[in-house]
Amino acid sequence: MRRRQFLGALAGGPATWTLAARAQQSKMPTIGFLSGRSLASDSHLVAAFRLGLKESGYVDGQNVTIEFRWAEGQFDRLQALAADLVGREAAAIFAGGMDIAIRGVRAAITKTPLVFATGGDPVELGLVATLNRPGGNATAVTVVTAALWAKRLELLREVVAPAGLVAVLVNPNDPNAVSYTRDVEIAARSLGIQVRIVHAGAERDFDSAFATLANERANALLVTLNSLFVNKRETIIALAARDAVPAIYDRREFPVAGGLISYGASISDQYRQGGVYIGKVLGGGQPADLPVMQPTKFELVVNLKTAKALGLTIPEKVLALADEVID
Repeated sequence: MRRRQFLGALAGGPATWTLAARAQQSKMPTIGFLSGRSLASDSHLVAAFRLGLKESGYVDGQNVTIEFRWAEGQFDRLQALAADLVGREAAAIFAGGMDIAIRGVRAAITKTPLVFATGGDPVELGLVATLNRPGGNATAVTVVTAALWAKRLELLREVVAPAGLVAVLVNPNDPNAVSYTRDVEIAARSLGIQVRIVHAGAERDFDSAFATLANERANALLVTLNSLFVNKRETIIALAARDAVPAIYDRREFPVAGGLISYGASISDQYRQGGVYIGKVLGGGQPADLPVMQPTKFELVVNLKTAKALGLTIPEKVLALADEVID
């Protein structure tokens, strides 16, 4: 992204312009953007975050400066990166894409206003006191509701009839693993669908996880939301294709990369909401008083090329509901 040039004080010449520009920048509040992922994978989410900031009246390089910190999938770096932003006296910090390190980051940021993007229940994670009154210095925007698990299982049943045994891929290191497992099993019982939880805590576990799928004769796969799975989505998609296992995912990046289908809350909208909340904090709002934002926008994405390769025909009623169909 190009920063807009500061056009004031041109009459004084280049030296005066440089001093004036630096003076204006020094008066701008700095906000931190902290992520466990990378700019290469999340540039579209940065754009959504900037859009939310703009909706609140803030534009990077005009009246606010954004300091980015990317852990590039090395989650053990996140606490140090968080401490660095605190040390730079950021006016507020937005944090996302950090699953297994989320509690550590919360512990590292105790006073600076903080907005989390999370895939789980921020109360269960210990990030906030309650959804309506977060308390402390943090609030959150989340993309998970219990109803999503039932919807994903229903979609699998529509696409793979009868669904039979559905394997559920979970990262046991994820703080959300217990709640994900609980909610999936509750949803499966309500629908009369048999599920088998399969764990993968690192990329080296993927082969054994898919071997378990084969041994159990699972004929469908549900992949839960987790940064490891997002970062290594090409590997998961390739394994599902190799074993001809129809899979449903939580976000559109998977079918865009060749996965079969995804259904979930819009991650881009979550980051836009995060930008809006950071703007509210810069305007004087307190995280303690900003209710946790829950998802309102959902996306169904279908990859027809992958369906054809699997020998599946996507029902017309599913295609009619799809927000995006990839040919």
